[in-house]
Amino acid sequence: MVTQEQRRRQLAREKFLRQQQRRTSARRKAHARNAVIASVLGVVVVGSVVSYATGVFKSDDNKSDAAAEASPSPSAPSKAPDPCEKAAAGKVKSLSYKKEPAVTIDKSADYTMKLQTTCGTIDIDMLASKAPRTVNSFNFLVGKGYLDHTKCHRLTTNGIFVLQCGDPQGTGMGGPGYTIPDENLKDKRLKGDTYPAGTVAMANQYNAQTKEGRNSGGSQFFLVYQDSPLPANYTPFGTISESGMKVMEKIAKAGESTGQGDGAPNATVVIDKATVTKS
Repeated sequence: MVTQEQRRRQLAREKFLRQQQRRTSARRKAHARNAVIASVLGVVVVGSVVSYATGVFKSDDNKSDAAAEASPSPSAPSKAPDPCEKAAAGKVKSLSYKKEPAVTIDKSADYTMKLQTTCGTIDIDMLASKAPRTVNSFNFLVGKGYLDHTKCHRLTTNGIFVLQCGDPQGTGMGGPGYTIPDENLKDKRLKGDTYPAGTVAMANQYNAQTKEGRNSGGSQFFLVYQDSPLPANYTPFGTISESGMKVMEKIAKAGESTGQGDGAPNATVVIDKATVTKS
């Protein structure tokens, strides 16, 4: 005959096993979700797994096992109001080039890229000495009007915190027709596999699992508005000004379209005009 104490221990073991199963299942779901986000964060931003697992250990202390084992409902898409202005008149230029432009910038000079957007102006101090070919490429493209009237097509608000721009198609698949090499990947500011808030870096097609896709940057770049855990695989080539960070905060606050932390920004972020100046 099973004693009351034995029964109590049996129930405790069963409850523990259920909790472990829930945790394992949650980890798998989180890993799959993160892998999906990472796979499309390249030129489609980032080709590595983002380390976060929202909700993995929730519900362990729920009052009823039935409630604990119920799947949470997906969050509804964010519907924050659009804080930005109407885009300026004009359309994206259809430009493509067969090869990377020759380096003509002065590596010892200071360069600033100004993005006049529908949400405000974002000034970027460019690192010409550390990422000369990247800065040279943008100096060339911006001089041709390549970024004018383009839409920043992507905002991530969960795990990593970036706004992605630079694709004339607005799909995450566009580019200038040529690629540029990775640069400045040993920048001390990337220590600890974190891209700090204010960093501007290149999107690329690098896949950390297969080690393929190096030196695949084009015109797409991402602006980091909050410290983001990412390996040093994406050329950091600039920093956002203090006033530009306020614009970024406004864009981020409006959220993204899916409610899942990765989608088109609810704010209408269009680069009306981009310029690069040397000082």
